[in-house]
Amino acid sequence: MRISARFELVIILLALVLSLSSHVSSSKAGMADKNNRGDSRDADSSQTYDTATAGDVSGISIEGIWQGTLHVNGAELRIIFHISKDEEGSLTATLDSPDQGATDVPVDSVAFNNGKIFLLVKVAMGVYEGQVTDDLSSIEGNWKQGSFDIPLTLERIKEAPKMNRPQEPKKPYPYDEEEVTIENVEGKVTLAGTLTLPRTEPPFPAVVLITGSGPEDRNETVFGHRPFLVLSDYLTRRGIAVLRVDDRGVGGSSGDQWQSTSEDFASDVIAEVEYLFSRKEIDPARVGLIGHSEGGIIAPMVATKLKGISFIVLMAGTGLKGEEILYLQSELIGKASGQTDEETAKNRRLQERIFNILKSENDSSPMREEMEKVFADAYDDLSAEEKASIPDSASFMDVQVKKVFNPWFRYFIAYDPVPTLKRVRCPVLAINGGKDLQVPADVNLKAIGNALESGRNKDYTTIKLPGLNHLFQTAETGNVSEYSKIEETISPEALKIIGDWVVKHTE
Repeated sequence: MRISARFELVIILLALVLSLSSHVSSSKAGMADKNNRGDSRDADSSQTYDTATAGDVSGISIEGIWQGTLHVNGAELRIIFHISKDEEGSLTATLDSPDQGATDVPVDSVAFNNGKIFLLVKVAMGVYEGQVTDDLSSIEGNWKQGSFDIPLTLERIKEAPKMNRPQEPKKPYPYDEEEVTIENVEGKVTLAGTLTLPRTEPPFPAVVLITGSGPEDRNETVFGHRPFLVLSDYLTRRGIAVLRVDDRGVGGSSGDQWQSTSEDFASDVIAEVEYLFSRKEIDPARVGLIGHSEGGIIAPMVATKLKGISFIVLMAGTGLKGEEILYLQSELIGKASGQTDEETAKNRRLQERIFNILKSENDSSPMREEMEKVFADAYDDLSAEEKASIPDSASFMDVQVKKVFNPWFRYFIAYDPVPTLKRVRCPVLAINGGKDLQVPADVNLKAIGNALESGRNKDYTTIKLPGLNHLFQTAETGNVSEYSKIEETISPEALKIIGDWVVKHTE
């Protein structure tokens, strides 16, 4: 499971997490009101700026490209503002977070007056306030998001950095690509996706790609990478038709991510498979599923509910309950980020209290009250220095409760994949990276293999790939902070293993 707005590490009260998720520019940007003018005041700001007087200082324009780096939980996240003027002469801006794959995020209000700059980004619930140097070469300020107030110095740069992603395919493709719309009548959602078809003789074998947790587009865009675009291209060039789809509420798909569970997403995949069954170019006897992370939970669900699934591939799929996954994930990433044993133990106790409430309470009102008490106790246990970094404790508590207080999270922590895996009868390939800190390879592959063996599955393979992380990149540590810095999107070794296995099982 990748880190996302919904499936973050629950290192609550001990970590800072920037919530500009990778899909924000494609799925949410259109929802924001652009270029609000007039007086602008952020809810957490005591300073009012008059945008009507936005202009220059000492004859030098504020327009340009400004870059800074946020230091968050041991990770470095670059923030880039593009400031310009519209036809009316008013300042406007967009934001990029290249290390999270977010580009062209609308800045809803820009104000510049007396050397002070104010940039409001509603979609991220954040604001930047800073003081510009006399020569306008840099800006000293702070990024405020929720209860967090993080120093951020911006420097003027000539050109925004470009990420090198050498594996991404370039058009024209040697295969056909078609935009499709799929109705999930049961789930009352419309799903938008892309179907790629080889230019060989049909009917073709086919796969549906199933994304990981959090709102994902059809390419599973994350940290500047588009792994499902790369995987789809690779498989289609090998003669496999591939369907990849925007998640509920993302891109062209309708629905509400936050009120849905893995089981709801499984119903979406069933609709997608049935769509492939209806296409004359597709051989219905050779249709399989490839699920990454949470997708590796969903694929076995679909295989046990829908007749005709020929095979499934689990990429960093889980064999443990969600609760156990989060304990392991939190500990491994915490240690990789420099967390002490005391902090690890403290966080574990907090997680246990939270999960016990979510598993035991059915009435949402008492549950929320109990959850608020847990966070209040955790806040009281902080040092004076830690409390000083959280200026708005009430807002902070509300943000933390919302992170765990939703249907998806409750379902995930309680879900045990083993009973479903025991019922899977089709061939299974399960692969995990040896440096995966989010879904550790050894314990999960063992649990998956044991479940399939117990269920008397006659054709399954589990493979641990040394040196690969959760995204199946060749990594040094496996820590999340590396994801965006690695140019490789998916290891060629992983691609070949998947491709060879799928081809063998569709011949």
